[in-house]
Amino acid sequence: MEFALTLHDQDLTLRPISGPDEVDLFNAEFSYVLDAEIKGDLTAGRRRPEWLWVALRGGRVTARAGWWSRPGDAEPQVMDVFDVRDPDDGVRLLRAALPAGATPPDYTRYLQPDWRDAAPAWLTALEKTGARLFVERLRLEWRPGTPLREPGDRLVFREPRDAGELIGLMTQVLDGTLDAHSRADLARTIARQAAEEQYRDELERYASPHEWWRVATLPDGEPVGFVIPAHNGYHPIIAYIGVVPAHRGHGYVDDLLAAGTGVLAAQGVPRVRAATDVGNVPMAAAFARAGYVTFERQVDMTWK
Repeated sequence: MEFALTLHDQDLTLRPISGPDEVDLFNAEFSYVLDAEIKGDLTAGRRRPEWLWVALRGGRVTARAGWWSRPGDAEPQVMDVFDVRDPDDGVRLLRAALPAGATPPDYTRYLQPDWRDAAPAWLTALEKTGARLFVERLRLEWRPGTPLREPGDRLVFREPRDAGELIGLMTQVLDGTLDAHSRADLARTIARQAAEEQYRDELERYASPHEWWRVATLPDGEPVGFVIPAHNGYHPIIAYIGVVPAHRGHGYVDDLLAAGTGVLAAQGVPRVRAATDVGNVPMAAAFARAGYVTFERQVDMTWK
């Protein structure tokens, strides 16, 4: 995705920041949970100056937009910073930054549970550009000192034998999934391809040890599910967890979650984070049983 150059709209200047020395300008007029990460993201290659845009009136930032990717990606994966004082300035900023006719990356925002009580200006601006709410998610956290449930002796846990075994289990888990993003993937492609893409584009790229990953089997060796404890560059996380359809309804997700959380807790981490759709009631309940608390909401919006 080629971003535009500096544009001037009457007394409004629309441009990307010039480099890391302008991160303070980018953060000057707004406060958001990701602000403290931006300089580090530039250093790590998760952001680029040309992906951090500001709208300026009289030298003051009236809107800003930021995009993020994994290191090495040629294109941004998601827009995760967008703040406006005037929705129309936000609309102009997005139209200036993005190529005409291109479908923008999805937008993600972290919010407090009462975010719907007022109509936020950023939401008004996004809707004016054609974005729509895709899914609302719970952001969850397990903290040291919380009782850690033992997985029990119903299942045997081991590392995946190879990528093919894990991708095969991921393919099975997609059958009947309640996850909105997974369901959207299945609307455009077959389950095996969706699983391969997620493995290649996400799981395989975590720098944390793949030895943390666990496949759960019955004592006779039949696979029941898997859990992927990882570190995403910011926090220890439960990246993925699933029970294959043939073994759902037996509470195995509790054993899997206990095993995955235990792997991370053994590293002495300060927290373990996870997320699930608000509509995925069974998974949210499993996290609650495991001692995870909801500390934020996440809203994903799309132009697709």
